[in-house]
Amino acid sequence: MSEMSCKGSPTSSASARISLVTDESHFSLASLNSSVSQDEFFRCREHSDLVLKRMQEYLQNEKLCDVVLIAGLDGKRIPAHRLVLSASSAYFSAMFTGHLRESQQEEITLQEVSGEALQLLIQYCYTGTIELREDTVETLLATACLLQLSTIVNACCTFLARQLHPSNCLGFSLFAEQQGCTALLKIASAYTCQHFMQVWKNQEFFQLDSMQLSTLLKSDDLNVPNEQEVFHALMAWIQFEPETRKQYIPELLALIRLPLLQPSFIVDHVEALCGANECQQLVMEAFKWHLIPGRRSQISTQRTRPRKSTIGKLLAVGGMDGHKGAISIESYEPRLDKWTLLKNMPARRLQFGVAVMDDKLIIVGGRDGLKTLNTVECFDLTTMTWGSIVPPMGTPRHGLGVAFLEGPLYAVGGHDGWSYLATVERWDPAARTWSYVAPMSSMRSTAGVAVLNSRLFVIGGRDGSVCHRTVECYDPHTNKWTLRAPMNKRRGGVGVGVLNGYLYALGGHDCPASNPAVCRTETVERYDPTTDTWTLIASLSVGRDAIGVSVLGDWLIAVGGYDGNQYLKTVEQYDTESNEWQQIAPVNYSRAGACVVAIPNNFSPASGTSAVATSGPSVASIAGALVSSSSSTNTTNRGAGSSRSGNYYYRRQFRIFDYYV
Repeated sequence: MSEMSCKGSPTSSASARISLVTDESHFSLASLNSSVSQDEFFRCREHSDLVLKRMQEYLQNEKLCDVVLIAGLDGKRIPAHRLVLSASSAYFSAMFTGHLRESQQEEITLQEVSGEALQLLIQYCYTGTIELREDTVETLLATACLLQLSTIVNACCTFLARQLHPSNCLGFSLFAEQQGCTALLKIASAYTCQHFMQVWKNQEFFQLDSMQLSTLLKSDDLNVPNEQEVFHALMAWIQFEPETRKQYIPELLALIRLPLLQPSFIVDHVEALCGANECQQLVMEAFKWHLIPGRRSQISTQRTRPRKSTIGKLLAVGGMDGHKGAISIESYEPRLDKWTLLKNMPARRLQFGVAVMDDKLIIVGGRDGLKTLNTVECFDLTTMTWGSIVPPMGTPRHGLGVAFLEGPLYAVGGHDGWSYLATVERWDPAARTWSYVAPMSSMRSTAGVAVLNSRLFVIGGRDGSVCHRTVECYDPHTNKWTLRAPMNKRRGGVGVGVLNGYLYALGGHDCPASNPAVCRTETVERYDPTTDTWTLIASLSVGRDAIGVSVLGDWLIAVGGYDGNQYLKTVEQYDTESNEWQQIAPVNYSRAGACVVAIPNNFSPASGTSAVATSGPSVASIAGALVSSSSSTNTTNRGAGSSRSGNYYYRRQFRIFDYYV
């Protein structure tokens, strides 16, 4: 069956020769159904355009019009056709096809509507085109919202978004809110937060009322280098009309995150405002936060949670990706909820440890696929260049954990290519040398390593035959290890982080990775050092090991991992107040055993955003390369002299577990 269009006719000569017959013809009507005929569809591709064009002509000549719309603001009368309006607008469809009074009226007045805007939109219903101009777009948007012309609403929002500026974005936000235009409101609000440092110095900011300012100051998304800038913005707003606005100081000051200000700043700038009792309580809360850091988990509030722009960024370094190992370093911007590629490592390196020292990323140990390494590489986050400022360790190690504790860098446990290690080395930045300290009581690889209360904690891991649930704690002043309460579950390849005075142990597996009965757990435990107890908390979304863990602001972040079938891109963040895990933007590259560390904003040039300083220590806590391993690769009793062939054996025979030794 062929199709005809209005531009041509079918090519069948047989059907073309068929003509109308009369009674005298020797053909019967039945011959039309003979085998030489062809059924056809006819389609005119210009039909809809021709019909709309004819309707537009009727509109211009006021022919067949069955309704007159009257603009309430200026009384302008616009004739139209109910059918065209109903087909174009949900507003008119409801008006004319239902049982409303207007369905029977020949003249309908639309209150609070401009005649010019109404006429342009009626013309659009017939033509599908409209001109957007700076001087009319806001009126058009308001009228289009009323008439439920969603295509015009979207077009106006896009047009206005291109006009956003720090001097007008607050006005656009208020206009969008009044019109119920959620798309423009979202765009304008995001722009306001992004450019807050310029916005609060423009006239629109000072015209906000207290409720509007309150909504703005509550936002976690204000793009500020520190909380002092938010305080300065509030003070500028109050001083614009001090007599009428000073009454709002207590309620608005409660939206400033005073505990995140430096104590000296609070004394010099905030205390002077605290005539009211409510303000004095806010200042006392801030001082308690600084004076009793051990109790922060008990006194945390919304005011102690940093805004996203002030907490820095995450780096996810390397890991296993199902091929030869990831060499990429990704950077996470929490305010944008986005991961971007920062840099690639100069060579393949697996199961290493990572630490941050000042503006340097220190990569310790690992293996390159053939041999276990004792070398240390350094990545300068300011110049984005690789170098070496730390000498090699005394022992090659992969599957180790690293952490800075009171200045020195510690490299803990791991595997040297032949055996699992209980030894621990310490690098002194002043002497620039490595030395051995007291060994752990157990050999451990893929353990979690973290610093809490000036002690080095080592959690879980494996020794070639079993996965551990034991925990050891190192005191650098006595050079001794002591056992702490064991976890509820055995965890090899465990992820560990420290948040608000607690240790967290995430995921892991309970027996060697080559064991068919291996169980990768989604459970998470929290350790309270004051009571020496572990408590199970909310679980991850899926069981996995080799999770990269770090703390960013008030959130515990879990990156990637291996679920037994595939390497993951999944990233989750834990909220201590709600005891819930929430998925955030995934990494761009699947990875297990990635080292994840937090860095300040002032040396993260890769994202392309302007660098701003943040307060806090310059040395971040560390994530070790936390991975699982295979029991059939236990090499504790192998002799010396065959290191290369031994590592080659792992690589050839256990490709699926290439990261798990």
